[in-house]
Amino acid sequence: MTIKIAALLLMLTLTACAATPVRQTWENRLRGDTIALLGEVHDNAEHHRLRLEILRRAFAAGWRPVIAMEQFDRERQADIERARRERPRDAQHVISLATQSSGKTGGNWNWNFYRPFVELALEYEVPLIAANLSSADTSRVVREGYTAVFDAQTLNALGLDQPIPPAVQTAQEREIELGHCNALPAKMVPVMARGQLARDAVMASIVNQRPNQGVVLLAGNGHVRRDIGVPHWLNAATRARTLVIGFLEQSRSSQLEPAFDAVVRTAAAERVDPCIEFMQRMKSR
Repeated sequence: MTIKIAALLLMLTLTACAATPVRQTWENRLRGDTIALLGEVHDNAEHHRLRLEILRRAFAAGWRPVIAMEQFDRERQADIERARRERPRDAQHVISLATQSSGKTGGNWNWNFYRPFVELALEYEVPLIAANLSSADTSRVVREGYTAVFDAQTLNALGLDQPIPPAVQTAQEREIELGHCNALPAKMVPVMARGQLARDAVMASIVNQRPNQGVVLLAGNGHVRRDIGVPHWLNAATRARTLVIGFLEQSRSSQLEPAFDAVVRTAAAERVDPCIEFMQRMKSR
């Protein structure tokens, strides 16, 4: 038994040693004008903890990137700036001003996970950028098309005035189907994919606007995928200095890994099966 335990410990040690240089390799790129797209599973606390650890090391080493967050809608940038002027070190004040809507503060995000990233931006006095298309605008894109939200000039700047490559459209539709437990009416799938494409294009535009600066984009894994996410919409110069890291759960298929430059895997968060929840909501309508 002692020999077996020793062998197991040796194997775990060797595995850890083998994994460490891989992470160090891409962590070493977190400097200068690197664009780092750091994915996440939104409700996995370990993903947020690991990303924060990694960024703290990079900031301690002297990196000063812009921090762009999916959790803030693009029209709330003025609120972020006002909050920082009023209370330069108060992350909760930023969150409160930049997410309040019709009396509701915080939206649907768990700010216990995201507040530390706001605190990091305030501590090091780096720009904090609202990167997302709002749910209201996304719903309009889904219902009425891109022109319901974007004028011709903006459509051109975003790249949404061009036909979507079939492979990208198909893959996005597949993700929409999977995310809704294959229970959506067929006619809803392409229009909901349109909303996702619009969000990715908007986030990419935020990154494209920083040609000489490092940027960290904090967003869901689906948004940062190289094949169909934000990188697809980046200009060539920006894409060339982009690093894409997926934070995945062990339960997810390894088929996703090629969509990222590197992958950090963790245990799955404890949660109710999302498909059970989704089907219950559908039945209650």
